[in-house]
Amino acid sequence: MEIVTHLINDTIEFYKWTLTIADKRVEKWPLMDNPLPTLAISTSYLLFLWLGPKYMKNREPFQLRKTLIVYNFSMVFLNFFIFKELFMAARAARYSYICQPVDYSDDPNEVRVAGALWWYFVSKGIEYLDTVFFILRKKFNQVTFLHVYHHCTMFTLWWIGIKWVAGGQSFFGAHMNAMIHVLMYLYYGLASCGPKIQKYLWWKKYLTIIQMIQFHVTIGHTALSLYVNCDFPHWMHYSLICYAITFIILFGNFYYQTYRRQQPARRDASSSSKAGKALSNGTLNGLSKAANGAVLMGSKEEKPQENSGRRKRKGRAKRD
Repeated sequence: MEIVTHLINDTIEFYKWTLTIADKRVEKWPLMDNPLPTLAISTSYLLFLWLGPKYMKNREPFQLRKTLIVYNFSMVFLNFFIFKELFMAARAARYSYICQPVDYSDDPNEVRVAGALWWYFVSKGIEYLDTVFFILRKKFNQVTFLHVYHHCTMFTLWWIGIKWVAGGQSFFGAHMNAMIHVLMYLYYGLASCGPKIQKYLWWKKYLTIIQMIQFHVTIGHTALSLYVNCDFPHWMHYSLICYAITFIILFGNFYYQTYRRQQPARRDASSSSKAGKALSNGTLNGLSKAANGAVLMGSKEEKPQENSGRRKRKGRAKRD
């Protein structure tokens, strides 16, 4: 028991020490005074993941079409605003894309960068609504481990980023991710408009590819910063590399399961349907759909029945 008490006391003392080197500019901003509000929001999110499906189990799913249209396009504008602010402020402050230490001064451009990063952090909390809408619409299959891991960790960990390094190297990943989220929420917003628009949305696969490229670029950029010994907390660099690797693994698995693993089945189905069309010659050939969605040819099974019918007719003619 004494060991546990000692460990807790050391943790509290360490946290108090870290506050002495935190960014003084953001300490009075909403949610930034201490981590409890952020942890409470994330805990509520995880609690809803457990209780939400139980609540919706015996209820009809909500449609939420108009809500989704408004939400997704609002996220497009928010992420574009974040991207624009980070790009313009970093350019005005003459940021380096190779090594940019954090400037904790009250320079207007530096405060503008910090403000844009704070909005980026807030956007990750708003994105919890993605999961809420999935559950209310009973799209439980969309709430995967990757989905929950991505949403919960981004909001929680970015509190640390804003608290201690609201500027410098932090701008690079945030402004790249904000631009990708503009494309992502634009896709979801258009998809929410209905089937007339959905038939033109062929580029979902490429969003996943762009996201995976983003994580590789993040690792390369962070490794370069370590190589040139950039004056930025090295422990954050190493943590970011490990974090990006987890996303590469999870998104890579998602891409394989979604787009690669299903291709052979699709090819078999398309080749079977082409064969069916070639043999049909204006008549049905007994094409039947199996439970797994594969198309099976029934024409070969009908031929023996036709032959046996002819033999029976011949036998009757002879007997007659």
